[in-house]
Amino acid sequence: MLHIYIDADACPVKAETYRVAKRHALRVSVVANQWMDMPNDPSIRLEVVDDGFDAADHWIVERVGRGDIVITDDIPLASRCIAKGARVLTARGQIHDEQSIGGALAQRELMQYLRESGTVSGGQKPMHANDRARFLQELEKLVHSVKKHG
Repeated sequence: MLHIYIDADACPVKAETYRVAKRHALRVSVVANQWMDMPNDPSIRLEVVDDGFDAADHWIVERVGRGDIVITDDIPLASRCIAKGARVLTARGQIHDEQSIGGALAQRELMQYLRESGTVSGGQKPMHANDRARFLQELEKLVHSVKKHG
């Protein structure tokens, strides 16, 4: 059965994910390094992992399977999940798959180099309503696709 995993510590679209999961009667694992407030819903489970390096990532990768959906902005985590057959969606509604993940990893490395050299500073721009709308639209598409094609 389709399962959604949320890399939750910095995820701004948890509430949107819960709504879609409820509509489709899906299970959700919210994986974080610390306790967080959760909806009172037996299909949504908080998994608090230790605060070791990439502990949440390792927890997700150990459990994710073909056809599951992972919500994350973490490119290396996305790559590991795709290798296990999962679908990956960012908080801004960008889908990562076998065709796009290599370029995303390369861009991540380049941006890290540019930040470290002082050429580039700052992070992502703030989330806006249109980002959330795109996320919801793409999550609905993914859920329907997985239900139809596995």
